[in-house]
Amino acid sequence: MQNDKNFIGLIGLGYWGKNILRNLYELGVLRSACDNNDAAIAEHRKKFPDINYTTSIKEILENPLIKAVAIATPAVTHHEIVKQSLLAGKDVFVEKPLANTVQKGEELVKLAEERNRVLMVGHILQYHPAVMKLKELLCSGSLGRIHYLYSNRLNIGKLRTEENILWSFAPHDISVILMLLDEEPVKVTSAGGNYLNKGIYDITITTLEFGNGIKGHIFVSWLHPYKEQKLVVVGSKAMAVFDDVSDEKLFLYPHEIVWKDGKIPVAQKADYQIIPFDKGEPLKEELKHFIECIKKREKPKTDGAEGLKVLKILEEAEKCLSASSRISQLLPITTNGLRFYIHESAFVDTHVEIGEGTKIWHFSHILTDTKIGKDCIIGQNVMIGPDVEIGDRCKIQNNVSIFKGLKLEDEVFCGPSCVFTNVYNPRAFIERKQEFVSTLVKRGATIGANATIVCGVTIGRYSLIAAGAVVKSVVPDYAIVAGVPARQIGWACKCGVTLQFNNKTADCKYCGNEYVLDKEELHIVKENN
Repeated sequence: MQNDKNFIGLIGLGYWGKNILRNLYELGVLRSACDNNDAAIAEHRKKFPDINYTTSIKEILENPLIKAVAIATPAVTHHEIVKQSLLAGKDVFVEKPLANTVQKGEELVKLAEERNRVLMVGHILQYHPAVMKLKELLCSGSLGRIHYLYSNRLNIGKLRTEENILWSFAPHDISVILMLLDEEPVKVTSAGGNYLNKGIYDITITTLEFGNGIKGHIFVSWLHPYKEQKLVVVGSKAMAVFDDVSDEKLFLYPHEIVWKDGKIPVAQKADYQIIPFDKGEPLKEELKHFIECIKKREKPKTDGAEGLKVLKILEEAEKCLSASSRISQLLPITTNGLRFYIHESAFVDTHVEIGEGTKIWHFSHILTDTKIGKDCIIGQNVMIGPDVEIGDRCKIQNNVSIFKGLKLEDEVFCGPSCVFTNVYNPRAFIERKQEFVSTLVKRGATIGANATIVCGVTIGRYSLIAAGAVVKSVVPDYAIVAGVPARQIGWACKCGVTLQFNNKTADCKYCGNEYVLDKEELHIVKENN
């Protein structure tokens, strides 16, 4: 039955949640469990009938008898559920990763500090008795000076569609490597392949370089013929292997390297030794640590700050994957034999679509969730995004920033250093991201150099904004506007030439198009181009 010792609520009863349920129950601290799957609840109720079950997270968070929560939901939900839990005054244990961005992780760490709550991340290898013994070997000097270390976390199955293999498998290994070396890398690189779902990496190899000269790599895959979970540490005196699949777990190889004639290195192999360690279930040891931290109000070994270190490495590795993926999508009809060209000094975030034949030049930055059409030219020092849509065959000249809220249709020309705004009354000290005002630039429009487009207007089709103009109102199709504030001074042909009228009609002397002016609106009646 329930008693005062049952003070933890569990959110999530899926693949790993069921293991947390069993351990919390055996530790005598579980009061309630939550999942949105009625079938999962019914299955667990058979084994653990004296636990309160619910499909409502709110019910868990509003229960005053629940002082802490354990979260084992999909990674994309971690930030929101952890945030709600901290705001409800609960201590929190969350499975890896802490969040899906460093920014969100920083928000959670700050909130936990402000609320004086325990925040612990489920980096389980740090609580594995064999890994703890491995740390002892390093600290005792048994391995000598560390040269190199690497981990393989490989399996077949356990596939994901909401997160890639890097975020699913690698956090454990990143966390334990940081713990063993007690420092953070100075350089992170990563490469991989996505074979089942476009954009979802199935295999990655991440390389870490540390300031003391130590290097390592993390190889993760869910497309491997068998299960392998190994961590190898290579030292000057000996080598250690943590093999989580084997029964013995921890091995020491006291191989020596001797120099023949002082010039040629020769390996002198020795038999491996099985290293004994205190037994214990890693998950149970991890949860016992969480409970102890709650009772003593102490900082966990894998607290939010440690979780942030792992997130920073994951984000840096993700940037490398994004950079390599954009290169792999190119076609041999444009520069460098690639489908689209991105200069090596430019940077493209994740979740960006780039059309065939588009070129992105020096020092430009394309932010996340941006879509750029075909055959566009993006000049130097251009920033686009996030959440911006650029049509086909647009030309955006140097030093232009295109912010969220702005849309360019096909064949728009943006002159050098022209300016778009997206909020009416900006202040550095007031957050107004929810007040962005949309601006639409229609097909074929031209915006001159150093012109300013104040947000909330529509720039008409094939209109022409003069250099230096400040546009504060709607610009009609084919209109020419100039001045501060901008006023209409004429009409432009689709080809860009100024039209000369005879009564209400005009023939373009350059391309032969014919127009008629009807109630202050210009209509094309004959088109030759």
